[in-house]
Amino acid sequence: MGRDEEDAAKLKVGIEHAQAKGVLEKITPAPYDQIDVFGKSADEVADIMIGKLGEKASSGCVLVLVGLSGTGKGTTVDKLKGKLAKAVTWSNGNVFRSLTLLAATYCQKTLPGGQFDKAVLTPENLAAWMAMLKFGKFNDKFDIHIEAAELGVDGYVSEWANTVLKGPMVGSNIPTVAEVTQGEVVKFASAACKAMGEAGVVVLLEGREQTVDHIESPHRFNLVLSDPRLIGMRRGAQRIGARALELIGVAKEDNACIAAVALALGQLVEE
Repeated sequence: MGRDEEDAAKLKVGIEHAQAKGVLEKITPAPYDQIDVFGKSADEVADIMIGKLGEKASSGCVLVLVGLSGTGKGTTVDKLKGKLAKAVTWSNGNVFRSLTLLAATYCQKTLPGGQFDKAVLTPENLAAWMAMLKFGKFNDKFDIHIEAAELGVDGYVSEWANTVLKGPMVGSNIPTVAEVTQGEVVKFASAACKAMGEAGVVVLLEGREQTVDHIESPHRFNLVLSDPRLIGMRRGAQRIGARALELIGVAKEDNACIAAVALALGQLVEE
């Protein structure tokens, strides 16, 4: 919970920076439908959401999901994908990576030595690079086209996601770029998700309130726990289970499993 608060504070700074630049407007966030997940399975939580979507579950929409770490957002999204015929997940990660690729390539081609310099991250340059990212249907699927003739960059995120966009030029500079481009990326994401929703797709967007507050959608859910201690219990169980799995090896007998769990718990307490 402390880590969540720290992350939220950092994101808030990024959003306020975007508002100061005029990239994002100051808004009153749309309300979230609170779902207490205490005592509910991920299947039950997903079914509640689908019921609240109504006909939009088949005709397309944008579903925004927030909640503390450990409330089951990722698992719930997986369940929704399995239950909805036309569901896709959206991540801002590849937008940040695409923007970083353009910024790093610009430095490589225009600065002495070609080294990355955060001084190039001006509002004017960022606006120009964002204009080089086009979202739409390409080759019969939704994708992002990165087209920058003057930089010699022309490709699609779906083709570069695990290669170019994960290369060292992007990976080493993405934190610096992300720090000052929250607003640009959120604005791009909102338009992209809206386009897919209007095309009949159910877009599942999981994130922090500070950023997804700016995603246009009336379908917003916040997973909460009436007893937040359960988050700690779940994390503890995950750590004990992971250590027990290492200790047990190939043995499958019940007694061996019980002994491994007990030994794992003892080791973690000592640490």
